[in-house]
Amino acid sequence: MKIYEKAPAKINLLLDVLRKREDGFHEVEMIMTMVDLADRLEMQELPRDTIIISSQAGYIPLDEKNLAFQAARLIKDRYDVRKGVYIHLDKKIPVAAGLAGGSSDAAAALRGLNRLWELNIPEEELCTLGAELGSDVPFCVTGGTAIATGRGERLEPIESPPQCWVVLAKPPINVSTADVYGKFRVAGIGQHPSAADMVSAIQRGSFADVCGGLGNVLESVTLDLYPEVRQLKESMIRLGADGVLMSGSGPTVFGLVSKEGKLPRIYNGLRGFCKEVYVVRMLT
Repeated sequence: MKIYEKAPAKINLLLDVLRKREDGFHEVEMIMTMVDLADRLEMQELPRDTIIISSQAGYIPLDEKNLAFQAARLIKDRYDVRKGVYIHLDKKIPVAAGLAGGSSDAAAALRGLNRLWELNIPEEELCTLGAELGSDVPFCVTGGTAIATGRGERLEPIESPPQCWVVLAKPPINVSTADVYGKFRVAGIGQHPSAADMVSAIQRGSFADVCGGLGNVLESVTLDLYPEVRQLKESMIRLGADGVLMSGSGPTVFGLVSKEGKLPRIYNGLRGFCKEVYVVRMLT
């Protein structure tokens, strides 16, 4: 039997950092949602007790450095599964892009192996497992739209934002989340974005207010470290996207667009200096 799972990318409509915690992580408040750019995982049981991962992408690790591999090993160890699995990862989400591609792969592996091995693990327990692999994994397990607090693992589902087009553009650089957080200083934040205002805008279905409420306090660090990201954001605004923000720690910048007629100009304008440009829909 083969099991298939979709692993969508996420974007941060809002990312606020409240303080540095004693455990070394940062206390955050985020509003995350998913877009229709996705990796796909195919999982098949193996007769011998091993984990094998393959992919068409030549630039990702296929060993214990891979989060899907780590997810498979975690679920095998925790539930004493003495079977093996072959996972093929069809990679579409850019890596080190602030889109949680690796976290979504791990979440898809947890969901898929739960079905493949008929473990009947409740979703809440899968989220707890996912938190051991990374802060974004619990959200990727559940999907939808949610407020994330703590280090990102505490989730409160909310309504989906108004449907729109999303233009994603990743410059040809990789950004280390650890480096960005390492240079970030909470005291340097001028004004914190308002999660309450964003939730209200979503509840009212106001696309304009969702665009107006976008905020990411990590932008200032990444934009200073990587001028290409600043250029990309400025270009997307100039080309007419309705709301523009860097996702996560970057370097991907996304633009929310309400009118399909705007898309060719934005897409073609960005492709002039950025190869990785995607036009997708918000997942609702």
